[in-house]
Amino acid sequence: ESHVDNSIKNPRAFVTTNVLGTTNLLHCIKEGSPEARFVQVSTDEVFGSLSEDDDAFDVNTKYDPRSPYSASKASSDHFVKAYHHTYGIPIVISNCSNNYGSHQFPEKLIPLMINNIVHKKPLPVYGKGENVRDWLWVNDHARAIDIIFHKGKFGETYNIGGFNEWKNIDLVHLLIKIVDRKLNRAEGESLPLITYVKDRQGHDLRYAIDAGKIQKELGWTPSLQFEEGLEKTVDWYLSNQDWIDHITTGSYQQYYQQQYQNR
Repeated sequence: ESHVDNSIKNPRAFVTTNVLGTTNLLHCIKEGSPEARFVQVSTDEVFGSLSEDDDAFDVNTKYDPRSPYSASKASSDHFVKAYHHTYGIPIVISNCSNNYGSHQFPEKLIPLMINNIVHKKPLPVYGKGENVRDWLWVNDHARAIDIIFHKGKFGETYNIGGFNEWKNIDLVHLLIKIVDRKLNRAEGESLPLITYVKDRQGHDLRYAIDAGKIQKELGWTPSLQFEEGLEKTVDWYLSNQDWIDHITTGSYQQYYQQQYQNR
């Protein structure tokens, strides 16, 4: 479970999946394969919220989760560390920033905006759109996980980020520019679709990741500039409209109405 809005609505589901689910996996390893490597894929949200002037999160930043989602991930991280120290299970933890790319469910910002621009639907932006996130292409995240699995030091944590901070509203403007161009629309034609909605409860202002450790120790760096990655991402969604249409029918329409139209 990875969507903050869903965790606000139903925090117990996040405890069941993220906390109990993780401990169940750890228990299986302890009982059956104690030598197996366990990679805990976590999130930068466990570190809390930054102000505009704060330094980026590094691997020594204290945990300060602010949502049921980040609290569930922080808890599971602690269980992973506890199983390592208590039972000797070889574990590695990664804390990653926001991902983007193909096949992402349109409850997330980028696919939601792309799909709504295509269909000329309102583009719901929380608050004033000033919240800042660090974005990383999902293929680069997958590559980092692979490197951590094979080369990461047991018991260590590695932060993964794109060195790529964007305000939500600026990202929406960039997506409008890209999608309108690819659909042969006039520049800025979709700008009037931007609709400011009531802010998320407890909305963290800013996340930023210092990925210096994984760069220095394991040689990982992001492979794409953000604009190039967004171009590839938009191309994928525009070329796979059947996939989008299939997953945005039925219960998704009810979710969308509750989440954005009723705010």
